[in-house]
Amino acid sequence: MDSSTIVAIATPAGNGGIGIIKISGTDAIKIVSSIFHRGPLLKGAPVLKKNNCFQLKSHTIYHGYIIDYENKNVIDEVLLLIMLAPNSYTRDDVVEIHAHCGQVVIKLVLDLVLKHGGRLAEPGEFTKRAFLSGRIDLSQAEAVVDIINAKTKKALEAATSHIKGDFSSAIELIRKFFLKMSAQIEAVIDFSDQIDEDSGDLFQVDTFRNNVTDKLKGLVNQYNESHVVRDGFKVIITGQPNVGKSSIMNRMIQQDRAIVTPFPGTTRDAIMETVIIDDVPVILTDSAGIHKTDDPVEKIGIQKACEHIRESHLVIFVVDVTKCCSAEDILIYEKIGNKPVVMVLNKSDLAEKPFNFIPPLSWNITKAVATSALYNTGFNKLRNLISDCFLHEKSDSPLNSLLPNLRQKLLLDRCVKLASFIEKGLLEKKPFELISIDVHETINLLGEITGNAVGEDVLDQIFSRFCIGK
Repeated sequence: MDSSTIVAIATPAGNGGIGIIKISGTDAIKIVSSIFHRGPLLKGAPVLKKNNCFQLKSHTIYHGYIIDYENKNVIDEVLLLIMLAPNSYTRDDVVEIHAHCGQVVIKLVLDLVLKHGGRLAEPGEFTKRAFLSGRIDLSQAEAVVDIINAKTKKALEAATSHIKGDFSSAIELIRKFFLKMSAQIEAVIDFSDQIDEDSGDLFQVDTFRNNVTDKLKGLVNQYNESHVVRDGFKVIITGQPNVGKSSIMNRMIQQDRAIVTPFPGTTRDAIMETVIIDDVPVILTDSAGIHKTDDPVEKIGIQKACEHIRESHLVIFVVDVTKCCSAEDILIYEKIGNKPVVMVLNKSDLAEKPFNFIPPLSWNITKAVATSALYNTGFNKLRNLISDCFLHEKSDSPLNSLLPNLRQKLLLDRCVKLASFIEKGLLEKKPFELISIDVHETINLLGEITGNAVGEDVLDQIFSRFCIGK
C-alpha cells in the first residue's frame, strides 16, 4: 500500500463557519508540527520559527495557529484534531485542521501542507486506505458513498445498515458455508477410501438450499423490490405536444423548472428533477411531445423521449381531456408498451361537467386522475398514484434490512446461478471434482462483494465515485 502522506479539503467548496483539511500518513504529525503554533501568539511579537515541539495525544483537540514560517505569515487561527495510528479512519496517523472556511484561507493552508511533504489525495483515497488496512470491508466502503448521497431517510437507513456491517455479515456467513464445503470436498477427494461421501451434512440438498440458495435469492429479491429507495424511481411524463406536460412537471416539483408556452413543441430536450414522495426519491423527466414531424431537432427530442420511456419504472401518460383518445394518443400508447402507466387527464377545468372518461379496453389503464395544471388540482391524487407503484410490503426477514447495490446484485445473480448448478450436482450425485469448480468460483464472487478477492481495476472504479476529501 502507498505509504505517502495524503491531504485534501474535506468540506464542500464555498464560504462557511468551518473548513477542514484532512491529512493522513506516516508524516502527518511531522508536517503539521512544522506549520502549527500551539497556544496564543504574543501581541506585537514577530512571527519566528521556534522550538514548538510537544507531545501530541491521540483524540485530542489543540488550539493554535497555522503559520507560514518561511514568509513569517500567520494564516489562520485553528483547532487541530489528532488521531494517532491505529485508532483512526485509515489506521494511519490522521490530523484534521479545522480552520475558518474561506476559499483563500483554506487554499493557503492546503498549499502549505503540500509544500511540507503532503500529496494531494485522489478521490476516495482516505476510504480506500481504510479498506486496504482492513478497518472496513468493501461493502462498508461503498456504504460511505451511499450515506453521503442519501436523499431520504429510508436510503440513509439502508446505507447505515451496510456501514455497520450487517450486509457483510450476511455475505460472510454464506461464504463461510462454501469454505467449509470446499474443505470437506477436498477431504472426500483426497481420502475417498476413508470418508463416506453421504455422511457430510453440507452435502445435503436441503441444508445447502436453506443456507445458501434461499439466502442468495433473498438478497437479489431485496434489490429488485427496494433499490429505488436508494437509486430513485424513474418516472417519464409523456404525451402529445401542448397537453400540459411541462406544467404538470412544474406543479409536481413546485417550481418553474420547465418552460411553458401556448405553442406546441416548446420542450425538445429532456428535463429531469427529483421530488421526494413517501420518502422515496422520484426522478421526474419532462420529455418532448411525441408526434409526427419533419423538424430534425424535434425528431431527436422525440427519440430521446422514447428512450426515457424504455428506461423508466412508470409512465405518466398525459392527454388533453378535451381531445383525448385521438389517433395520436393511440400511437403514443403503443410506444409505452408494457410499462406501468398512470393516465393524467389534464385541462379538466376546460371539460364539460360532469365528464366520464373511459379509455379503450385495449389500453389496460387501471390508474387515472383528472388534473388542472392551471388551478393546481388533482396533484395530491397523482402523487398517491405514483406512491402506489412503490413496493411497500416489508418482510420480517432480516434480509429485508439489507439492500445490495447494482455491482453487488450482479455478483449475487452469478452466485445464484452457480448455486443452482451445485444444488443440481448434489441431487444427481455428480463427481465432487465437478462440484468443486462451481464452489470455488462462488467463493471468489462472494469475495468480490466484501473485498476478500477483488482486482485493482474494480477498486479504482468503486473509489472514483468518491469525493476528493473522503
